[in-house]
Amino acid sequence: MGDMRNLLKMIMMVVFVGWMFVWVMLSTNLFKNKWTPKMTKYFNTTYFGPQGINLVLLTVPMMFIAVLSCLYLHIQKKPTQTQSKSKIKGRMGRVMMVMNPLGIVTATEFTFSILFVALLTWALANYLYISYFVSLHNHDNAELWMAKFRAFGLRIGYVGHYCWAFLFFPVTRASTILPLVGLTSESSIKYHIWLGHISNFLFLVHTVVFLIYWAMTNQLMDTFAWNPTYVPNLAGTIAMVIGIVMWVTSFPYYRRKKFEIFFYTHQMYGLYIIFYMIHVGDSWLCMILPNMFLFFIDRLEYTPTSILFLHVPSISKLQWHPFTITSNSNLEKDTLSVVIRRQGTWTQKLYTHLSSSIDSLEVSTEGPYGPNSLDLRHDSLILVSGGSGVTPFISVIRELIFQAQNQSTKIPDVLLVCAFKYYHDLAFLDLIFPPDISVSDISRLNLRIEAYITQEEKKPEAADDNRLLQTKWFKPQPLDSPISPVLGPNNILWLGVVILSSFVMFLLLIVIVTRFYIYPVDHNTGKIYNFSYRVLWDMFLGCVCIFISSSVVFLWRKKINKEGDKESKKQVQSIDFQTPTSSPGSWFCSHERELESVPYQSIVQATSVHFGSKPNLKKILFEAEGSEDVGVMVCGPRKMRHEVARICSSGLAKNLHFEAISFNW
Repeated sequence: MGDMRNLLKMIMMVVFVGWMFVWVMLSTNLFKNKWTPKMTKYFNTTYFGPQGINLVLLTVPMMFIAVLSCLYLHIQKKPTQTQSKSKIKGRMGRVMMVMNPLGIVTATEFTFSILFVALLTWALANYLYISYFVSLHNHDNAELWMAKFRAFGLRIGYVGHYCWAFLFFPVTRASTILPLVGLTSESSIKYHIWLGHISNFLFLVHTVVFLIYWAMTNQLMDTFAWNPTYVPNLAGTIAMVIGIVMWVTSFPYYRRKKFEIFFYTHQMYGLYIIFYMIHVGDSWLCMILPNMFLFFIDRLEYTPTSILFLHVPSISKLQWHPFTITSNSNLEKDTLSVVIRRQGTWTQKLYTHLSSSIDSLEVSTEGPYGPNSLDLRHDSLILVSGGSGVTPFISVIRELIFQAQNQSTKIPDVLLVCAFKYYHDLAFLDLIFPPDISVSDISRLNLRIEAYITQEEKKPEAADDNRLLQTKWFKPQPLDSPISPVLGPNNILWLGVVILSSFVMFLLLIVIVTRFYIYPVDHNTGKIYNFSYRVLWDMFLGCVCIFISSSVVFLWRKKINKEGDKESKKQVQSIDFQTPTSSPGSWFCSHERELESVPYQSIVQATSVHFGSKPNLKKILFEAEGSEDVGVMVCGPRKMRHEVARICSSGLAKNLHFEAISFNW
């Protein structure tokens, strides 16, 4: 298996380097005027039309990598104690810088960012060189400076298109591309944000330049022109209007304070894509097709720190919200739990709904999504959290409890540093252990908790029972179905089947439509058949192929799992519900309560509560110098994450290995 993985890795690396080489050369005069004419007769055939070159050079390689990556991840072994691998991962995973608005940037992220900025700069410089010194298009017979001004706007749009070639990779939740470079969709969402800002800015400049140019040449009505055999300007205008609305409402103020506005305006991305594609045409669509194709193709075994998207139709018909999974798939095979804190409009409505007299609650789920694996192989672990940021670490601790059942596995010492505003927030700690945990299960877990209450100077004299955790059971309904993996236990392998079959089907249909429908009309000139219809064919056939392929695989898997689903459904229907009890959090709030549960008693005994202060993170982290290998994970407010990152990257304590968990949705 090791040789197979290495072979796949080498093949993917060679293909990726070749793919990037094409992107580097794409903007050059050599590619445009020397290579393109020679490749046209081989690729722009009667089977693919004018889009042939871009389809073969820019679409096929990345789709090939996507398929191979599914096979690679499927046969990937569990992490082993390999020193060289740890060293490489350590070097590339080290924090390079911590600064706004970039946030925490590792060596890998820094390298890719620099290379991408260099690619954009290189592309713009080459495009402008071709326009200014090789071939300046001046069909309107405008003054020279006006023609160059127009060329600048056109080339800026080209460079913005480069961003779109990578825009959807970070938000492809079931991505098999991101894990190849040690990334996940959750940790990469910031790249989608950056690329969105850059591309929208470049497209805005592109639009403004053309508006000015058309105004100067008395062609302002061209803004609304729809040329049947060339670029339809109106489609670009509509796309830009939609893009501006999505761009403005994606700024942090709307994402964090007015999430509903951000959510609903972002659902316009479908229209944005359609009009944008119609504007740029099928050849340029092929340049960005891989990341869009994989995005729309968008497994139930999950790892610690995974998230689950929830949809409650009785609260909102459209909204899906991500929440951290606190259960552990190894320790709790029949349980999937999330933590939802009441702090926004949607969660407040959910709380009110649950507090009312209801007999059932309809919930749909999507996910889980998260890292393929989580490396907990350290001498000790320091988990730093702020507020509800403690929830990812609940699943981490439960994973350690599971690993501790293997007596040969070395379990790191765990220090949980958690900061809460109020004393009643200590109820979060009730969730650390599963309800049915036993003393023997936690006998090998060395857990210490330092809890900081920042907004209160002392323990409240009276406990507010409404602030503690409460249990509310819903009896199963006849139509209830258990949550189960759509593609089964080999989900990554089946995902590869979906990707391969849908893309091959897409290519075959493109060949049929082009050869027997478009070619007899256009004769491969690109000047007769409707410009917009070409790209509409590509989009339509792509969607049809994804739908057919994913549906066939889904129905096949559903048939195979039918008997298992019946058994699971019987199990759901026969659940025996116990009478709800009050929250163990009351143990923190009352000296008089008898600590009947030994596991929860151990949490209280392991917890030191500090009032009226924030944790001295530098002191806490540097005190861990006694251990040779200290894993540091942080989840909480941006300021806390940045502070921990700066400490770990300062070089003063080389034994600290940092990882941040952030959900910037």
